[in-house]
Parts: sequence; structure tokens; C-alpha cells
Amino acid sequence: MIANKSLSRGLAPMTRLSALAAAVCCLAVLFGCDVNAQTQASGDSTVAASEPESSTSSDSADSESANKEQVATLAGGCFWCTEAVFERMEGVNDVVSGYIGGTVPNPTYEQVCSKQTGHAEAVEIYYDPAKVKYEELLEVFFKTHDPTTLNKQGADEGPQYRSSIFVHDDKQREIAEQYIKQLDASDAFNRKIVTKIEKATTFYPAEEYHQDFYRRNPNYGYCQAVVASKVRKFNRNFGDKIKQDAK
Repeated sequence: MIANKSLSRGLAPMTRLSALAAAVCCLAVLFGCDVNAQTQASGDSTVAASEPESSTSSDSADSESANKEQVATLAGGCFWCTEAVFERMEGVNDVVSGYIGGTVPNPTYEQVCSKQTGHAEAVEIYYDPAKVKYEELLEVFFKTHDPTTLNKQGADEGPQYRSSIFVHDDKQREIAEQYIKQLDASDAFNRKIVTKIEKATTFYPAEEYHQDFYRRNPNYGYCQAVVASKVRKFNRNFGDKIKQDAK
């Protein structure tokens, strides 16, 4: 029994040390958990704080996308006429004459005029959506050509002279369809509009001598007889949309 008591006394200091060590460990664990909890909370707070920043970045990206230069593709008879009109319009950065909607790759002017390729003479209009809306381009388009004559503009006849809107996305299609419905409902032309809405396919820029044709050849017979009248019509109806350097 004495031996057992002595053993017990000998273990007592060790027990106290063990208890002290255990207490220290517990404190360390508790302190560590608290630090981890604070760190996690801080991390969550950082993530939460960063979320609005991410949203702002997304909004900024959407805004930049909305203001990025866009393209509209329109066919309204001879592209010399259509190009000359839209080159004068405020918000339009560039206009390219070319061929679209056919089956022959890289067609020439002669091939398109043969009426065998299915292409239309058209223009690609590169514009700044912050300055001009797609609807405004359509307004000018319908005011400066006849959308009620099938495959014909004045003396120019054939499928290459068809009135057509080549849409690049669903939004453009929706706007075009709605615009035509409004014009028909208002009986703006006293005849039904035959303008087609086609999906934009590969656009082939026309030969160099077709580009800026009216500006380069204002005294050319066709330009004086036909193109000039289109330009004057644009000037009369859209005086507020003329570029300063075109007035």
C-alpha cells in the first residue's frame, strides 16, 4: 500500500504537468479555431466585397459591347445609290459596296449582272450605335428607294436589284420585321412592301472601281440622272442626319 501511495505521489506532479499541457493545447486549439474562423470570415467578406466589382466589370463589358461598331447590310437597287446616301449619314463610319445572298463564291460584277448567281447588289454599313440606331438606318433605307417593286428599281431590273435587308442576328431581324409591319399598317407606300428579310451570308466586296463611285464620278451620266436624285432626297428628308463635312 505504501508503495502504491509513493507511486501516487510521484505521479501527482506529472499529472499536474500533463493537465497544464493539456490546457495549453486546448487554448492553442481554441485560439487556432478562432483565427481560422476570423480568416474565413475575412475571406468571405473579401469575396462578398468583390462581387459588386465583378458585376460592375460585367456591366462595363456589356456597355462596351453595345457601343462597339456594328454592321448593317442593305440592298436597295444599284449599290452606287445606296452607298452615296449612307456615306453622308452622321454616325456611319464606312460603307462598302458588294455582293451578297448568292451561290457563287467571289462573283464578279459581270457574273452578278448575268442574273445567274443569286446575288444582290448591297452595301455593308459600319456604324456607331452611340450615334445612330439600326432603326434610323432602316428609316433612311425605306425613304430613299422603292420597296414595293419586286427585283426592280427604276430602269434597273433583275434579282440583283432586289430590295432586301440582310440581318446579322435575331435582334436585327426582329427590328426589321416590326418596321415593315408598321409601314404596311400605315399604308406609307399605298402598295405592299416586297422587301425581303434574308440571313446575312458571305459578303463579297465589289471591285475597287465601284467603291465611292458617286464621290469619285459625280459627273458620270448615271450618277447625274439617278444617284444625285437619291442624295437630294436624303438631304431633304434627313437634314439633321447629314455629316458636317457633307453639308
